Amino acid sequence: MDVAAESAAAIGVKHVVRTVSAEEMMETLPLIVWYLDDPVADPALVPLWFIAREARKHVKVVLSGEGSDELFGGYTIYREPLSLAPFEKMPGALRRLAGKVSNVIPEGKRGKDLLRRGSLPLEERYYGNARLFRDDQLREVLPVFTEGVGHQDVTRPWYDLSRGWDPVSRMQHVDLFTWLRGDILVKADKVTMANSLELRVPFLDSEVFRVASGIPLDQKITKETTKFALRRALDGIVPQHVLNRRKLGFPVPIRVWLRDEMYEWARGIIADSQTGHLLDKAAVRAMLDEHRAGTLDHSRRLWALLVFMVWHGIFIENRIKPEVPEPQYPVYL
Repeated sequence: MDVAAESAAAIGVKHVVRTVSAEEMMETLPLIVWYLDDPVADPALVPLWFIAREARKHVKVVLSGEGSDELFGGYTIYREPLSLAPFEKMPGALRRLAGKVSNVIPEGKRGKDLLRRGSLPLEERYYGNARLFRDDQLREVLPVFTEGVGHQDVTRPWYDLSRGWDPVSRMQHVDLFTWLRGDILVKADKVTMANSLELRVPFLDSEVFRVASGIPLDQKITKETTKFALRRALDGIVPQHVLNRRKLGFPVPIRVWLRDEMYEWARGIIADSQTGHLLDKAAVRAMLDEHRAGTLDHSRRLWALLVFMVWHGIFIENRIKPEVPEPQYPVYL
């Protein structure tokens, strides 16, 4: 029994399964982008759309867990300061040498990213969940790349406000003001509203925030787990198979689909898009082919570019015209 079905059985609620195919994802993406207004390039938007649509057939209001990871230390990346602690003790020259060694290790080889990230201070290496492209990758796809403009222009104000905090709290602070409000809440709010469904996020209640902000570091993250304090607080309330499972986001198999079912679709979007003045379309096609060959996993970067092209086709070119249905949702009580 999968975790969703087991959870539903444990608390005595109806379990509804909705399988989303690659074909549905391709067909529905323009409509979802139309509702979003902005090109939010999060693949989880598509299954979230279908979940909201299915839920609205049964209920008018749903509860969701947005904010729990940012407040209680749920992302696996928050454990990185523990794994990189040895680098913090190194002399500056040795740490810089680790970065130089990383530069000569071939892309995709084990250990390259560990050395690179270990050689960098937190403000340079952690930019939240939203950054997909390194500067060298951006130079490949942007005809005009402005040197000196990067992710630190976005994150610097939040790091400046958190000087003196422990590294995990500083990472949480960056995510609260970038990832949470720029992606997580945007997609949850707009996708549910598009389906006439009201979403409530109890973890973002001000009293919950007050409690979470006072949790010490060793109660957030350990070498074994994330959200340590929250898991302990819910012991005996939440079923054990949920309470102690590893962190899992909302995975979408675009890595596989962009190599197979979605490959020709992606090539068609690139070919038809009138974004040549903004993107090097030949470089984007090369990324897609490299991804298909399995040389490198470009799935998240490709998805961001494809969503932008779809958005541009709808709102700038007026070429893509999604059929926006009239909302008609019977509610079964």
